[in-house]
Amino acid sequence: MTTTTASAPPAVAAPATGPAGRPYRRNRFRRLRLVSAVLITAVMAFPLYWMLLTAFSRRDDLYAPGLHLWPQHFTWDNFSAPIERFPVWTWFRNSLVIAVAVTAITVVCNLLAGYAFAKFRFRGKNILFLVLLSTMMIPVQAIMVPQFRIATDLGLYGDLWAVILPESAAVFGIFLARQFFLGIPDELIEAARIDGAGALRVFWSVVLPLAKPLIAVSVLLAFMNEWNSFSWPLIVLFANEQLFTMPLGLVTDLQSQYTSDYGAIMAITLLSVTPILVLFVAFQRYFVQGLARTGLK
Repeated sequence: MTTTTASAPPAVAAPATGPAGRPYRRNRFRRLRLVSAVLITAVMAFPLYWMLLTAFSRRDDLYAPGLHLWPQHFTWDNFSAPIERFPVWTWFRNSLVIAVAVTAITVVCNLLAGYAFAKFRFRGKNILFLVLLSTMMIPVQAIMVPQFRIATDLGLYGDLWAVILPESAAVFGIFLARQFFLGIPDELIEAARIDGAGALRVFWSVVLPLAKPLIAVSVLLAFMNEWNSFSWPLIVLFANEQLFTMPLGLVTDLQSQYTSDYGAIMAITLLSVTPILVLFVAFQRYFVQGLARTGLK
């Protein structure tokens, strides 16, 4: 008697669109993203590279025919000549003092105000916040005249405090802080209060350690905005050249004297942008995270 054994069905190959094909498509997508990021970075960084090239090239080389992507004759004269003729380091010091002072005051005010709007309950909170946001629609030029009169009446005209005080605090920074603090669970704050911590203790020991990305974003935005400020410092500091900031010195003195000497202009401009580049490199890992987390709620 013969026994018939059923043969096993032949194995079916995995389709190309199944799990076997996903790693390949994922790797191809990653390579595409990497190539795109490199190209975008190159395009964005090329102006900075061209500024470096111009700053370290001789004037004759800049007008030489052809495209040169490396200095033909490396020189420091573009730095030394303007520095010897103009108080560049005084401009740099004034900009640094103003930017650091404004950044410190602005970050403290923004953090405290944003935390109050996010976690405290008081009458008229939402209305007051909307009023603050509405002030962002007022052009800066519309308040310069009354702001100048106030600075003059207070005896601040021709003083660094005339730049520091009006620029200290920013509505946009308060908005960012409020949005970030809304993402912090209320249960965490309530647990600290149950343990006996007061409002300031909760803010200092519980909230601030979680707000490192927010602090990084606030510092970068405030410092960059104040370092590049031109209009208001021009109005209140124009009477005293020794109080000029880097943007003022570049436009009023350096650019007028070195109209066609692009090497000198680019050299001092390179010195001007260096603090912002250093600050961004130092805080870059918190920057994107801080901006992303402000939209959680």
